[in-house]
This record gives sequence, structure tokens and C-alpha cells, in this order.
Amino acid sequence: MKKGYGGGFGGGMNMQQMVAQAQKMQQDMAKAQESLKEEEVTSTVGGGTITVSATADKAIKSIEIKPEVVDPDDVEMLQDLVLAAVNEALNLAESKSREIMGKVTGGVNVPGLF
Repeated sequence: MKKGYGGGFGGGMNMQQMVAQAQKMQQDMAKAQESLKEEEVTSTVGGGTITVSATADKAIKSIEIKPEVVDPDDVEMLQDLVLAAVNEALNLAESKSREIMGKVTGGVNVPGLF
């Protein structure tokens, strides 16, 4: 065996250091995932007639519908506006989630991680 052999862990990083680093990243990930529940995004469509708020962990918090958009003869338009607002809010939540989690992972996207 050669002297100074680093064990194949990136230039001499020992197993304890790797475990400690992994544990810290796990703790940071848990904190970041908790913060997703606190971060809110808001989507507004239809000239401000429909507003949807969601958290960065993709939970819809509220849907506000202005009375003037409610037309009993055109329920389909209302449904389309609500759908558009919800989808936009979820897209914003996804972007916010990636931003927050990217700070922890250094921008590395690990499938299934979040």
C-alpha cells in the first residue's frame, strides 16, 4: 500500500469528514424543507379578479375570487381563470422551492430529493 493513500475520497478526505458533511447537508435540507412551508407565492389572473396563494412546498393557502367575475351564465370562464391561477401559483412555488433547495445542494438537482 502506498504512503499517503487517501482512500479514494477526494484527496485525503476521511470517512468521518464525509459522514459529518453528509449529516450537515441532511440537517440543512431539513431546515430548507421546513422553510418551504413558510415561503408564500401569489398568482393573479384575469386582471386581478382571481388570486391564488401557495407555499413553496406546493400547498394552496387561499383562493380569492372577486364577485364581478362570477357570472352564472359563464361558469366555464371562472373555472378556466381559477385553473390558470392555481397552475401559475404551483409553477411559482416550484421555482421558489428549487431556489431555496438549490442553496443547500449547490444547484445540484438530485432526482427525488425534492
